[in-house]
Amino acid sequence: MKKAWFILVTILISVAVALPVVSCAPKAPTAEKVVTYLSLSDLTGPGAGLVFPIVEAVGYAFDDINSKGGVNGVKINSIVVDTRYDTARTVSAYKRYRTEPKAFWVFIPLTPGVKALAAQMEADKLPCTTPADGEFQAKPGWVFLAGVPYQDGFAAALDWMLNDFKAKGKSGVPTIGYMSWDSQYGREALRGGQEYADQLGVKLLKPEFFPTGAADHTVWLSRINEAGADYCFIGGVDPTQSLILRDAFKLGLTKKIQFVSGFWGLDENVGVKVHPEATEGAVLVSPFIRGDESRQLPQVVELWSKYGKGPITDMKCLFPAGILLAKYLSLAIEKGIDEVGYDNFGGDDAYKAIQTITGTPSDGVSGPCAYSPTSRKATAMVRFYRVQSGKTNPITDWVPAPDAVSLHKNW
Repeated sequence: MKKAWFILVTILISVAVALPVVSCAPKAPTAEKVVTYLSLSDLTGPGAGLVFPIVEAVGYAFDDINSKGGVNGVKINSIVVDTRYDTARTVSAYKRYRTEPKAFWVFIPLTPGVKALAAQMEADKLPCTTPADGEFQAKPGWVFLAGVPYQDGFAAALDWMLNDFKAKGKSGVPTIGYMSWDSQYGREALRGGQEYADQLGVKLLKPEFFPTGAADHTVWLSRINEAGADYCFIGGVDPTQSLILRDAFKLGLTKKIQFVSGFWGLDENVGVKVHPEATEGAVLVSPFIRGDESRQLPQVVELWSKYGKGPITDMKCLFPAGILLAKYLSLAIEKGIDEVGYDNFGGDDAYKAIQTITGTPSDGVSGPCAYSPTSRKATAMVRFYRVQSGKTNPITDWVPAPDAVSLHKNW
């Protein structure tokens, strides 16, 4: 009997000693749910003036999302690499980071870099956003555009020029010059844009291509002037456009020729600020809202007030475009994870999901989202602005951009 009691007491003591140990044992930490976004961007090269604010805004937007718990509990890890507008650096950076945990998307604002990596990214099931090369719209695949294809924007500019020419009471059709970088980007607008000009019947002069970073543009401007141009479309990334206008102003051409800038020019806080007199009166075609209107959008005000440096008047023009990019990618994460779950989520799920957000409002940044199974353009609309007293003021509402991509047959 005493032996039985001894055994029972021993068991009870053992249990009593063990209980605190069990109850106080630390719980295993819950693994944080994270997906990875790769930004292989030109932060110090010739496109940095307008690429940097996009990258900055995306980073701020993701930080804000993460501060609120992420996209349905999933946080976004953003890896940013400065590729200096160099294809080799872009390829090298991609190879280094493509296997990061849960990588789901890549941003590359360099056309040759995207084309060099397109097949590899598709094999890796990593979709990509790049600004506006029409080839990716002509052959829909894993590369999505941040806005309107270059040739569609150029076609819209041609429409505006023709209408402006007629509104001034002039007969016939205008003679139009074309100037841009001697690069893949510089030529892209003409692959479909030339065909659209032929369709309109306007006289498009032989294009003038100049080296990226050219210090003076007098030679090319002189040829366009001698050919009798009424209008001239100018490409590049600000400050390129303002430098062209600086040289045109010195030659007295800004009073004779109406200059129309492509998407990436005439930022109030870049070229317009440095060359206000030369840029006065220049027109801009843009797939994104610009000027004071952009600084009044609620999402812009909110994000800038939290993370921006300096007053909002210092904001670069493409900051809202970065907010919109982050919004569309967040929707792709949300929809993809809803479909397959976090554990199974990857780039292929984001790729499928983003094609289902057709018609999503841009909250004033651009036209409605145009991504779909057959479209890789973020929007199909543009707006025109004119530089007046150092400000880019709207002169049209959002207008549909013509489909010039489909006119080019040699893809």
